Amino acid sequence: MRQVLRRADFRLLFCGLIASMAAESILVLALAIWVKDITGSSGQAGMIIFAVVAPMLLAPLVGWFVDRFRRRPFLVGANLAVAAALIPLFAVRERADAWIIYVVAVLYGLSYLAVSAALAGLVKVVVPDELLAEANGALQTVRQGLRLGGPIAGAALYTAVGGWTVAAVTIAGFVLSALAIAVIRVREDAPEPSAPHWLREAGAGLRHVAAHPVLRRVTTGMVVSIFMLGFNETLVFAYVDQGLHRQPGFVGVLSAVQGVGGLLGGALAAPLIRRLGEVRAVALGMLALTPASLSFVVPHLWLSVPGMVFFGCGLSVTVVSFHTLLQRATPAAMMGRVAAGVDALISGPSAVAIAAGAGLVSVLDYRVLFVGTGAALLASGWSVWRSRLPGPVHREVTGDGQPAVAAPHS
Repeated sequence: MRQVLRRADFRLLFCGLIASMAAESILVLALAIWVKDITGSSGQAGMIIFAVVAPMLLAPLVGWFVDRFRRRPFLVGANLAVAAALIPLFAVRERADAWIIYVVAVLYGLSYLAVSAALAGLVKVVVPDELLAEANGALQTVRQGLRLGGPIAGAALYTAVGGWTVAAVTIAGFVLSALAIAVIRVREDAPEPSAPHWLREAGAGLRHVAAHPVLRRVTTGMVVSIFMLGFNETLVFAYVDQGLHRQPGFVGVLSAVQGVGGLLGGALAAPLIRRLGEVRAVALGMLALTPASLSFVVPHLWLSVPGMVFFGCGLSVTVVSFHTLLQRATPAAMMGRVAAGVDALISGPSAVAIAAGAGLVSVLDYRVLFVGTGAALLASGWSVWRSRLPGPVHREVTGDGQPAVAAPHS
């Protein structure tokens, strides 16, 4: 991690992203609390999360749009656009103004998708191939660190000084991010001109993944794993209630423990990738998720706490390794479409699993369901580990963006 942080261009990007990620970490929960405060409805507050996630349906089109621009100026404009989109929050005063918060939440969700897709491409341009894992690990470590305190800070800030101050702080964060990214010196190739069949271009990212043997296998494993983790998002509430006999708020404690594991995983990801290669590092991260599910079968904190550390660590290793694999196996011109398409491919089933888990836990013992998710995670991770392409993926595409599988090294 120290090596990549010695690069002035990445340090600027890193500082800019810390500012925007800090703003993001306090924003969503604060918006939900704001809706609850002015409407009195928990259901309407919960719909804020849906409003943020709903734009995921447009992911292929967003990825296509991102790929029409150079990454650095796009990210500068996107951060300033998010800051501008938050300004209407200053008009919120009473229940009738709740629609403004929903509109802002949708715009934020759309911008988050676009920024994530553009960021994947910019990191690939700013950082050489051999430092991609370190760069992704550094960003994941910051993301997990903010997960520990960001939402609590947002809730406390709203409670202490109100929603307008939260809006002002988050606007400042996005503006600072834009300023930091604006001064990065990076040379980017001009984007390819848009073809007449733009709808076909929008699907090029997923076609690239499907045609690439390594990406196809690993992405399939990711979809299965994240789908199963979607069940756990719901089951953990049953575990806290029926198993530990504690209040629902105790889920926040377990989430904080997961964040500690996430910090550890962000630091370990790059060394693991160097030693095992991207594919097997993804597999190892997936396999580490299994103890977390199985630790909830027996309701004791001495099992669930280390289980959540394993979960956070495994998830960070999986995410960093998978993102590094995507960047190394995808041409820069397609990075936005691939990143956005894969996000949709993974997040869509996860949302379905969360809803399905809410239904299943009412008819089946939560312990049985945890055993099932643990077994599925184990099978998925083992399938990726047993892949015939276990080593790092370098230069996996030809100049025209067609996959050309190179012989990986162990």
